[in-house]
Amino acid sequence: MEQLQSNVQKQQKATSWVKSLGPAIITAALVVGPGSVTLTSKIGAMYGYSLLWVVVISVLFMMCFTEMSARIGMATNQSLLTTIRVKWGRAASIIMGLGCFLVTSTFQGANVIGAGVAISSLTGGSPKVWGCLFTLLGIAILFYRNFYKILEKLMLVLVGIMLFSFLCTVIVIRPSFSGIISGLVPQAPDGSAILIIGLVATTFTVVGALYQSYLVQEKGWTAIHAKEGSRESYTGIILLGIISALIMISAAAVLKPQGIQVNAATDMGKALEPLFGSWAMIVFMIGLWGAAFSSLTGNAAIGGVMLADAFGFGSQLSNNLVRYFIMAVMVLGGVVALVFGKIPVQLIMITQPITIVVVPLIGLALFLLANDKKLMGDLKNTPVKNGITILALLFLVVLAVKTVNDLFFS
Repeated sequence: MEQLQSNVQKQQKATSWVKSLGPAIITAALVVGPGSVTLTSKIGAMYGYSLLWVVVISVLFMMCFTEMSARIGMATNQSLLTTIRVKWGRAASIIMGLGCFLVTSTFQGANVIGAGVAISSLTGGSPKVWGCLFTLLGIAILFYRNFYKILEKLMLVLVGIMLFSFLCTVIVIRPSFSGIISGLVPQAPDGSAILIIGLVATTFTVVGALYQSYLVQEKGWTAIHAKEGSRESYTGIILLGIISALIMISAAAVLKPQGIQVNAATDMGKALEPLFGSWAMIVFMIGLWGAAFSSLTGNAAIGGVMLADAFGFGSQLSNNLVRYFIMAVMVLGGVVALVFGKIPVQLIMITQPITIVVVPLIGLALFLLANDKKLMGDLKNTPVKNGITILALLFLVVLAVKTVNDLFFS
């Protein structure tokens, strides 16, 4: 009888844990987009296991900022940009909101294109047409009454598909254990510097972490849910790290020995052949579509919510005006995909200078808010979290300096 009660309690805890997953799963799903999947596969195919340590560092930074953002959301009874508006003025709020909108709009085109390419590879249809159809699907879901619940469940399913596919593949291929361990030791093979920076930049996304403060409020969590919120934040981002690591390990164990360079989506799909055989491409394209579509909807939500909040129109996903702002990001991505078929260089040149200034400022703003004793109370940053945050901020500055150099001096 006692054993039965113990099993029931364990089952209830597991069920409660799964139900608590949501905000960080959404964050993880929008981070694991087509760009990060491609880059992680390419690194594994080129350098094997040697850059696994980059995933660990990136996830550590992302965990720190996501959990910090969640605590800010639970400690305050107003949105993050409203807090910034009160603390530092309307101009600061608008600059950050516009910056987030531009960052997400830049990535939106890639998400639409990625979703279109994935399905067109299976059906033979036009990637542009499919991309536009998925944009319309995203807009339709957006105006569903319980949009947040739909978004939460959709992200959980899509992340689950990716995790299951690559986990099973790694189990089947039995990668080199010693290679994995050696890959956790920091090293930088010749020619890998740009890929290292790119991997950290696509995994450690401050804008995504910032949005966690909105998601915990959307879920109704307050300071009394601090432990639950922190645990959920860590869990979601750890899943992000596991997926990224599994993709890299699969590419290292399957693609690198065959000398396959990742130059197309079909090359990435070959990493799943040991498990799925002739079905590998189908399974991978479904996973790639999941990564792209989850980022398409989640990324648009970030840009729309932040821009609406910056101008004082609110931040709740149930607010129709906020939904129109989110739709604007989706439409912009769809137009880019339809007209250009890729992200135009002109758009990158316009948004990159703004991004490299705004992203470090967002990180600094989160750091300062999380250390405000009056605002945070007992949820204030600990010395250990401050240490990790400062290292992450230094990386953001280095990335900004390098981007400026590449844009204007190279």
